[in-house]
Amino acid sequence: DEAVKWYLKAAEQGDARAQYNLGFRYANGWDVPEDAGEAAKWYRMAAEQGHARAQLFLGDMYSEGRGVPEDVAEAVKWYRSSAEKGQARAQNNLGVMYASGRGVPKDVGEAAKWYRQAAEQGEAGAQFSLGDMYSEGRGVQADAGEALKWFRRAAERGDAGAQYNLGFRYANGWGVSEDDREAVMWYRKAARQGEARAQNNLGLMYANGWGVPKNEVQAYAWIILAAKNGNENATRTQNWLSPRMSADQVSEAQKVAAGLSKEIQPPEPE
Repeated sequence: DEAVKWYLKAAEQGDARAQYNLGFRYANGWDVPEDAGEAAKWYRMAAEQGHARAQLFLGDMYSEGRGVPEDVAEAVKWYRSSAEKGQARAQNNLGVMYASGRGVPKDVGEAAKWYRQAAEQGEAGAQFSLGDMYSEGRGVQADAGEALKWFRRAAERGDAGAQYNLGFRYANGWGVSEDDREAVMWYRKAARQGEARAQNNLGLMYANGWGVPKNEVQAYAWIILAAKNGNENATRTQNWLSPRMSADQVSEAQKVAAGLSKEIQPPEPE
């Protein structure tokens, strides 16, 4: 309460950092009641003074219609202001807007430009998106080596989609030498973040003994989790695997799946 009191005094005198700090607190209900409208008000005051993170978060609020009416053109305006000051997440978000044609005319070349700026600052989502563009030749010339480089950087920073992608590439020898053990490692990292495709594929690796000792209980446990997370292939995998298992093995796999589900750590939103 004392902290909020002094931030408020500073914010009312025009201090942009205090205005941003108050906006952040209202947006997240941190020491004050959560209030998206109040958050947007303070973010705007700081953003209009050039505070880059306030501009980023104000862009998010316009993009999502939180605390303000949804306005994607206004979101792009604030993302651009923040991105031009070097905010990596704003650069990534601006890339997303250009890639999807949301608030700006669709322009994959422009998207790649902003993804690259964010990726070079270590923004994992942008690294994954840039890898995807190199993989498919969208906005840049197709280059399997560049795609792999950016997927690996994103995976090493904990991006579950990139980890799944690397696992798939190693499992299938796609742009790299086939290596089932390496595939299992990356599938496991993604699976433990709740990535359903990785959970299903990790189950298949256990079921067939690819890169790990064959273990039908572990296989079925991961496939149960993948099915619960909505992976359509997992249901087919269950139908293929269950007739090969005893009732005791299925029961044990269900217990293992329950334990694994408690260990799953989805990535926290930024």
